[in-house]
Amino acid sequence: MKIQQLSIFLENKPGNLGAICKVLKDANLNILNMSLADTQQFGILRLIIHDFEKAKNLLQQAGYIVNLKSVVAIEIDDKPGGIFQVLETLEKEQINIDYLYPFALRRYIDRAVLIFRFSEPEKAIEILKRKAFTVLQAEKIFEMREKMNNG
Repeated sequence: MKIQQLSIFLENKPGNLGAICKVLKDANLNILNMSLADTQQFGILRLIIHDFEKAKNLLQQAGYIVNLKSVVAIEIDDKPGGIFQVLETLEKEQINIDYLYPFALRRYIDRAVLIFRFSEPEKAIEILKRKAFTVLQAEKIFEMREKMNNG
């Protein structure tokens, strides 16, 4: 149920994001989703790539600091209060959310998909499934993106 995400530390200066994307482009690796958060001196680029091991190795060879993190994709109702239902459930169970960001699948499904990084991912998955939330498997995410790309 967990998805592997690459977290890459990069100095906050022009051209660094493009250089990472070029490494992946040159290896014919498609970025399925990305999020960039920054501070004044550095940024954390979060990527979901199907062949994450190859991407990690190539980026490390190019001199980047790359970590693998387990994240969880959850479908939510795309309407006011949709995310609140998930957050309320997690709060009641004392599950901490380290961060979250959207996953672009809108053309394929009529629900929103969010990527969550939990402090206790196994416990969060168990609780969400028990409460009838849809926790997406990595292969399902990759399959949906492939269908989007092929039209």
